[in-house]
Parts: sequence; C-alpha cells; structure tokens
Amino acid sequence: MAKILVSACLLGCPCRYDGKSCRNEAVCALAEAHALVPVCPEQLGGLPTPRSPSEIAEGRVMMKTGQDVTDEYTLGARSALHLARLTGCTAAVLKSKSPSCGRGRVYDGTFSGTLRPGDGVTAGLLAREGLEVFTENDLEELKNRLKS
Repeated sequence: MAKILVSACLLGCPCRYDGKSCRNEAVCALAEAHALVPVCPEQLGGLPTPRSPSEIAEGRVMMKTGQDVTDEYTLGARSALHLARLTGCTAAVLKSKSPSCGRGRVYDGTFSGTLRPGDGVTAGLLAREGLEVFTENDLEELKNRLKS
C-alpha cells in the first residue's frame, strides 16, 4: 500500500480559491488500495478560503488583486513537504494548472486562462525533494509506477 499526498480539493474538500472543491472520483478511488494524505498548501501557507485567484508571473505568485503571496505559497509548499515526510508519502497527486499544485503546465500570470510550461510552487518543491508528482490527469502513469 503506497502513501500518496493528494490535493484536498480533489478529494472533495471545499478549499479552492473560490471556496469550492473539484472532487475527482478516480482520485478518490485510489483510497481503495492506497493511503491518501490530503493537503491544501494554500491553506497551510495561511491563505483564507475563499481568496482571490493567484498565478505565477516572473517567478512570483501574485493574486489577481495585485497582492504578492509568494511567501504564503512557499510556506505552504514547505509544510506540504513536511507532511509528506512525516506520513511517509513517496508520491503526490496534485491539482493540475494550479500555481501551487500544477505539474508541467500552469497559468501564465496574465489571468487570461493562458497556460505555459512550468510547475506550481508545491509541485516543484516536492519533485525536487524526490517525490513523484502527478496530477489528476496522470493517474494511469501513477498506477503503472505503483505496480512496478
């Protein structure tokens, strides 16, 4: 049984910036065979729910209101890494496109819906620290890795 860090919003927790969740049944189904550890890095970093949307622009995390929340995102990422280590997680399934959890593609900082290559703050830190990081769109790859 693998221990997997999972974005809490994918498990149905209403912790997204808009106060909603984005429950993903395929992610929830992972609990049938694995131990899932929910995490919301934005909340761990001290940000409220709901909150203004954020995107990464020029290496900084900026809210649509213009507030720089890079420090909060960094604290949340470090806290998520600490939780992963405490619980023995070796992989993570995080919310795609998020400035915290996105892996491979994130919004470009213009708040226009445009994506660019890159990782969110938490996804990047977890990957650099040796966790395998996936999004809800990569579950087949995760399942294949868990089998080997």
